[in-house]
Amino acid sequence: MSKRNRIFLGILVIYALGVAYLLYRVSVDLDPRYKESAEELLVDTSHLLAALIEADIRDGVFHPDRLRPAFTSLYARRFASRIYGVTKTRADLRVYVTDRSGTVVFDSLERDEGKDFRGWRDVALTLQGEYGARTTVETPGRPDSAVMYVAAPIRWNEQIVGAVSVGKPVGSFGQFIQSARHKLLVVGLTSGLSVIVIAVLVSVWLVRPLGLVRDYLRYVGEQRQLSPVRLARRALGALGAAYDEMRDALAGRSYVEEYVQTLTHEIKSPLSAIRGAAELLQEPMPEERRAQFLRNIREESERIQDLIDRLLELAALEKRRALDQVADVSLDELLREVSATLAPVAQARAVSVRLAGAHSIQVAGDRFLLHRALTNLLQNAVHFSPWGGKVRVELSSAEHDAVIVMRGCGPGIPVYALGRVFEKFYSPRRPDSGRKGAGLGLAFVRAIAQLHGGSAALCNHPGGGASATLTLPASA
Repeated sequence: MSKRNRIFLGILVIYALGVAYLLYRVSVDLDPRYKESAEELLVDTSHLLAALIEADIRDGVFHPDRLRPAFTSLYARRFASRIYGVTKTRADLRVYVTDRSGTVVFDSLERDEGKDFRGWRDVALTLQGEYGARTTVETPGRPDSAVMYVAAPIRWNEQIVGAVSVGKPVGSFGQFIQSARHKLLVVGLTSGLSVIVIAVLVSVWLVRPLGLVRDYLRYVGEQRQLSPVRLARRALGALGAAYDEMRDALAGRSYVEEYVQTLTHEIKSPLSAIRGAAELLQEPMPEERRAQFLRNIREESERIQDLIDRLLELAALEKRRALDQVADVSLDELLREVSATLAPVAQARAVSVRLAGAHSIQVAGDRFLLHRALTNLLQNAVHFSPWGGKVRVELSSAEHDAVIVMRGCGPGIPVYALGRVFEKFYSPRRPDSGRKGAGLGLAFVRAIAQLHGGSAALCNHPGGGASATLTLPASA
């Protein structure tokens, strides 16, 4: 592992540990923060009840007749309150009231009336005029049964004559704590993964160019004599290489995904045909039918092989950024050679191929690739022409370009397919057999044209038939 990668990995580890510690501290701090909020609300509630009780005191004696039916009705209520993702269905507030001696005179749950509560911290401190609160586990061994109590003094004639204590089960707001912890964990992990992804992208888009800058500075330091023109040319070359590398990295992901999806789709049909024929061959049948199914298996296998070979060839072509070997190529001579090569194919369909137009037009390019492009175009023109049809190939010049037009006399291209003929794996059905081709020939032609600085187009001719046009920059 290089030093740069070790530093990058160390930074990621430090960041991950920092995020983990931060999440841990915030998660641990959630519980006391929620309890503080709940206790603050219990303080207000206890003092509100104390004020209501003080209004009903007669001669220093509290009569709980008004509170009892109110809490009976409260506990009987059913509702559905949606509170930040948690649904509350019933009230769980608890209240008990003691006299000045600490004896319970009212209990909303009706289970502790008459008991001496002077030993409980909330009652004892409140009767002494101090702030009283406690959290008590009601069922031993079950921390989730804890109840938080906060008490407020009941005053009459400036004297404390009792205490009212309001309780809230800790489990009622514990679900809010669990929900907050879950959300915190999700947000923390998401942000951590996002930072890691951004760091990787930065290492690809930023660290690599910085490495190119370092290499360029090293190159400058090695020069004995400074030449601004040479240094500028080297700097532009380094920037161009970095840009091409970044573009290839970005385009490569979608390129591979697109190829895999489309290739999988195209192979499904012949594989299904091969599987069906193989299953039928296991059953007794006449020899003619058996030979037919074997022929289908061979044809579909050849179709898959042809598809893979063309795809590999096209992928290698699209990966190239420039031509390796450039030479002057005579297009009229190349067209005659292509026409002679495909003569047997044209004769088998009784299709005549006629060459017309200018002579001695040359382009700078790769003769082998141009031969392949013209062969694909002429082969398509022959295959999509009707029996006994004609194909006209015309070579002409337009300003600084050489233009090759191949026109067939068939039914032309369906309107719905005009905008898709150059897409990979898309091919209209041939009029003679009704079968589709690999759908890579025209994509191959366009890639070769673009590699030579030209273009390729296909349209329907007003006089009938389809017309393919290949435009290439002519040599000076």
